[in-house]
Amino acid sequence: MIGKLKGVLDSYGTDWAIIDVGGVGYLLSCSARTLGALPRIGEAASVLVETFVREDMIRLFGFSSEAERDWFRLLCTVQGVGTKVALAILSTLSISDLASAIALGDKAMIARSPGVGPKVALRICSELKDKGPANSGGLVPGNVSGLAAAFEGAAADAVSALVNLGYGQGQAAAAVASAGRARGEGAGAEELIRLGLKELAR
Repeated sequence: MIGKLKGVLDSYGTDWAIIDVGGVGYLLSCSARTLGALPRIGEAASVLVETFVREDMIRLFGFSSEAERDWFRLLCTVQGVGTKVALAILSTLSISDLASAIALGDKAMIARSPGVGPKVALRICSELKDKGPANSGGLVPGNVSGLAAAFEGAAADAVSALVNLGYGQGQAAAAVASAGRARGEGAGAEELIRLGLKELAR
């Protein structure tokens, strides 16, 4: 199984890229986010890979981060979500937005992704609410894992602080997600904690 490729970016399209590794071109299906993170054609590229093996084909999926690959794997466990839909979701929503939508049960946000109807969006919210990736690149300090692991920076610190105060991981993630939406980008950890506590006190 191929887990990572390091080589030179040969070419790319709307949902694929070819990485040349020692003269062999590997075709990878990628999200728009991963494609946007790739270097220019002819430059060195390193991509994490998920390999799908079937009787009639071997297909490779490329990712710019472990968190994106973890969420891809998780999304593919949901009934009605295949690899194409999983990539569409990851192309439409950032990892933090996806985590927020699941924590808040915001199926409308997930349904913004091409190929995702209301039923599938609801299934994603209900099935993944307590099943965030156990390893999302160490974005959350301490032993906080799962859904909260998709939060980064100040939001991650806020979730960790609320969990340390005794709140459940799902509760903390939902409160910080709601606080982040209300405050917008640039909110510090202290402000997110304060707003998160207000949210939890309702």
